[in-house]
Amino acid sequence: MKNISEIETLIKLISKLPGLGPKSAKRILLKLLNNRDEIFKPLSKALTEVYKNVSRCRICGTLKPSSLECDFDSCKFITNKHSKICVVENIADQWAIESSSIFQGYFHILGGTIDNSNNQRKEDLLIDSLIHRVKKNNIDEIILATSATVEGQTTAFYIQDSLRNINVKISKLAQGLPVGGEIENLDDGTLVSAFKNRKNLGQ
Repeated sequence: MKNISEIETLIKLISKLPGLGPKSAKRILLKLLNNRDEIFKPLSKALTEVYKNVSRCRICGTLKPSSLECDFDSCKFITNKHSKICVVENIADQWAIESSSIFQGYFHILGGTIDNSNNQRKEDLLIDSLIHRVKKNNIDEIILATSATVEGQTTAFYIQDSLRNINVKISKLAQGLPVGGEIENLDDGTLVSAFKNRKNLGQ
């Protein structure tokens, strides 16, 4: 296999996926090669379709069909059925919170955290969009559900500071969220505790 450049390239790419290394990548590749018609071909087609047809909304940050406007109420606010926005770092965090059924409201996915070590700029995150949504719509509370990492806390503080002149309650997930913990890795019980005991940051 070392002489087949396509194989080597694919192993390197698979190895970049979360929780996978070269050995796992090789096992996955062999599984694909041994099931070309049942798995490999439909998987490659599905990946191509998602790449072409799915993108992140530039307003709320969630996934949407590339050719259509985001159909989440949180973008259009056609109905005012909720008055809270939960701010998370990534879509995996949104999915984790949704699966727990603890939060009823709108989501805002930043697309990362403020991190000087990897040149993640504030301008690359959807913080300006969040401020616009809060100003434009009838939002009572912003829940900062960033991870308990240095980067997550830095990002939460920056958002809080950016909203200091806007009349909106700002709260943050509290006990139940371990130091250094990431939202997507928490169990439902921990998320429920973190939401119920969230702390009002004040203004």
